[in-house]
Amino acid sequence: MKTSDNNMSRKDFIRNSALAMAGLTLIPNMMTASPFFNEKNISAKGKLSLKNVRLETGFEYDEEEVSATKTDLFYIEVENGKISKIAPNQPNAKAIDAKGLLMLPAFKDMHIHLDKTFYGDKWQAVRKRTGGVKGMIGLEQKMLPEMLKNSTFKAEKMIELLQSKGTSFARSHVNIEPTSKLQSLKNLQKALDNKKKSFGAELVAFPQHGVYYTDSVPYLEEAAKMDIDFIGGVDPFNIDGDIEKVIDFTVQLALDHKKGIDIHLHETGDSGLKTVEYLIKKVNENPSLKGKTYLSHCFILAKLEEAKQEEIAEKLAEAQVGIVSTIPFGRMIMPIPTLYKHNVTVLTGNDSIVDHWNTFGTGSVLQKANLMAQLYGYSTEFLLSRSLKLATGNILPLDDKGTQQWPKTGDKADFVLLNASCSAEAVSRISNVESLVHQGNVVF
Repeated sequence: MKTSDNNMSRKDFIRNSALAMAGLTLIPNMMTASPFFNEKNISAKGKLSLKNVRLETGFEYDEEEVSATKTDLFYIEVENGKISKIAPNQPNAKAIDAKGLLMLPAFKDMHIHLDKTFYGDKWQAVRKRTGGVKGMIGLEQKMLPEMLKNSTFKAEKMIELLQSKGTSFARSHVNIEPTSKLQSLKNLQKALDNKKKSFGAELVAFPQHGVYYTDSVPYLEEAAKMDIDFIGGVDPFNIDGDIEKVIDFTVQLALDHKKGIDIHLHETGDSGLKTVEYLIKKVNENPSLKGKTYLSHCFILAKLEEAKQEEIAEKLAEAQVGIVSTIPFGRMIMPIPTLYKHNVTVLTGNDSIVDHWNTFGTGSVLQKANLMAQLYGYSTEFLLSRSLKLATGNILPLDDKGTQQWPKTGDKADFVLLNASCSAEAVSRISNVESLVHQGNVVF
């Protein structure tokens, strides 16, 4: 729903209201994890002062190679959900003692399914798969009615897991199909509303069971009128048997309701490539979708010859179509360096965390950055520091020349404090998150 005065969505209104209030919220049962925080440190007006905060200040060089990252300690103030002051350290100030922990931009999980999980409930392993993706659709149709009974509770538990790993924002796909209809979306919206003071999200209306294979069209059209941000999709050829029909519907629905697009694409054959190329074509025909369109997984990129990878990466960049990769390993290594070379937006997420698709999700996008660095041999100080952007949604403390670009006064108070000397070490060692400050809200 939109407000009548400034076309702001209700979700944005709620978020901005929370920012204006700058309330400080304590997450239950996590207080002991960060003993340097306590209620005495937090003023009633929503102000927050921190001393002994470590920030990156530049690179050190050995000839032309980056050999280390320079850091220093600072004094920082937060007010009304924003960083209001960054000053030389004041070790004797009456402020929260960050004890030299490294401040980095808060993490963002840009591909996850918060609406369907076993997390927070009794343990269940993945069942033996039969019949491919359509077989899994049949399994979901049987399982979803029971899963929906407590999906709000489980979504809240998974949000708490993400927060414990330093994530303050997620893009969640949410099932829209004839089995759960709009109930999965409504249940997740309840969970997000309960967590809105400390966690932000954008939602993708996701036709997990196909657009036409199970006639999800009327439910997608209804969801598009609700408070969602993207129209989703999944394997238009393998599930629905018609690439153009599915993409045309998805594009038109997004245009009609001013939404973005985020399509799961697992297909690795000719149909996968045709889907990528047709989506690029449609985005170029509708420039308002540039910068708002993504392909999740997009495993076909890993199967292309190098020259074709370069060609598609260039086309993705020109159309401003991003890739949200879950960083597969083994023989399915994605050409992320090639995507970066052509300035394609690359994001990541945990995808599944203990559900009927996968049981190996950890909730940490910093681990995803670590895995990417391992896969591509990013072991130097410079490349490790650049790898951090995968976890932060492309925000880095230092630019490629070592100039400090984050944080600045006026930035949202959306950061993590890590047990690391610099971002390169954080990525390499997957350093523990000690605390999180998000939109004026303290989480620990």
